[in-house]
Amino acid sequence: MTPARPSQQDDLFTTETAGLPEVLGPGVTRLHDGDRLDLRIGPVRKNIDGAELRMLAYNGSIPGPTLQVDQGSEITVQVRNDGDVEATVHWHGLRLENQYDGVPDETQVPIPIGGTYTCKVRFPDAGFYWYHPHIREDFGLEMGLYGTIVVEPADPGYWPAVDRELTLTVDDLLVEDGHIAPFSRSGPTFVAMGRYGNVMLINGETRFSGQAAAGEVVRLYVVNTANTRIFNFAIRGARAKLVGGDSGRYERETFIDEVLLAPSERAVVDVLFDTPGQVMVEHRTPDHTYDLGAFTVTQGAASHAAGSFDVLRTDPELTAEHDSIGHDIERPPDKVLAFYSLMPLLYGADDTPASAYACPMHPDVTATEPGTCPNCGMKLVASDAPPPPAAEPGQGEPHGGHEHGDGLEWEDEMLEINRASDPANMIWQLIDRETGAVNGAISWAFTVGDRVKIRLVNQMDSDHPMHHPFHVHGAGRFLVLSRDGEPEANLVWKDTVLLRAGETVDILLDVSNPGLWMAHCHIAEHNQSGMMFSFNVARRTEPAR
Repeated sequence: MTPARPSQQDDLFTTETAGLPEVLGPGVTRLHDGDRLDLRIGPVRKNIDGAELRMLAYNGSIPGPTLQVDQGSEITVQVRNDGDVEATVHWHGLRLENQYDGVPDETQVPIPIGGTYTCKVRFPDAGFYWYHPHIREDFGLEMGLYGTIVVEPADPGYWPAVDRELTLTVDDLLVEDGHIAPFSRSGPTFVAMGRYGNVMLINGETRFSGQAAAGEVVRLYVVNTANTRIFNFAIRGARAKLVGGDSGRYERETFIDEVLLAPSERAVVDVLFDTPGQVMVEHRTPDHTYDLGAFTVTQGAASHAAGSFDVLRTDPELTAEHDSIGHDIERPPDKVLAFYSLMPLLYGADDTPASAYACPMHPDVTATEPGTCPNCGMKLVASDAPPPPAAEPGQGEPHGGHEHGDGLEWEDEMLEINRASDPANMIWQLIDRETGAVNGAISWAFTVGDRVKIRLVNQMDSDHPMHHPFHVHGAGRFLVLSRDGEPEANLVWKDTVLLRAGETVDILLDVSNPGLWMAHCHIAEHNQSGMMFSFNVARRTEPAR
């Protein structure tokens, strides 16, 4: 007798909140070399705008605890999984021992529900990092499983002087009918665009509320923990200085109005609050400014840190790197990786001619013959609806997508199509241009000490051209050499780089850590549907004595 197939409802993760503890606010855990951290994954109840939501938390809080550690230290972490799915913890950006990288079935066995796992986590580099799941990352990240790590530099003069520090996570959440929009146990959905939320979150709340005194300088460690949304983070009403990125400080500090962060990217921003009043925290898109909260600034006196705020420092080590990479900028790449997509959900085998065609993302873009959308690059689909009358210049509703010519998708412009997409009908690919290997079939091998130039090509002839944040696990760090042939002006060590639709980016990977390491798109629905591969790094053999 054939067993009955589970109903669609049975395939969904539970949204039940009865009996769950209420979520805690995030805190800071100070750890020193040799310390132990107990980290528990478990369900919590969280109220957002009147909706009681079932979410997941590290140690009961969303975000999980901020780990404040010393550069060069190592801690022991015991993870207990009382969540809704098997788990690992990936220590994002850290060049730690490979076996503790948190990639399921490659570097560790998944932690079963009710099980535990013990790992050693080391912190070789100063800067700002974070931790999150690497099993059903689409589900875990959306449900609240993320936490931050501040690695205090061994050099007390590494960062400019500030009066205090804060960590900020920016995120979004898709809430429908009083619940987080359902997740299928069998695999990711919203695979086309990734899951864009309709509720903005900052440090797990819908609005940030901070205090500052005029004359105070506050360091903000900011990370984008969203599944797919790009955040353009801005401070309005105070002076801001960009001092660091993914893995430490920038070559040159710069004054900024805003900083663009793709999923998993980080920024270290020093803010001088020079005038009493309200200082707004914002996410700015070409069509809209989202209010994320504010600092209330009271009267105060200028601090020592304020006196040195106008100084823009230069990192001598990165300046030396910049002077040495001229040959790397000019030479051919060692590897070429293409970003490509197939979308049978929209572009099947039916090529029957139609009388009208329209863009799936911009339905006001129509044609009487097949073609591509001038705004976003998607192929037009057959449409039975007659084309609307041509709009006069300047008329019509604004759209997201790539209409602004920036190669970025700021919002989900085709929600119902995106909702219907899954790994079977939306196929995201990383393609090794040399061998033609795709995703997990890519087989790269490097050796500790290699400096590998990788060309990343985000192809506009994809069925769905879209931006991608490309992340490399702890095999090393990389520098962005150039974007569309233009050399990068200000270097910073990175583990994630944003590729806009149609863009080509060259990076230089400094290979420093042996093991089996993953690389992938950091849009969670993309990597969980297969847009990832792993590569080997061998130890450098010592010459015979």
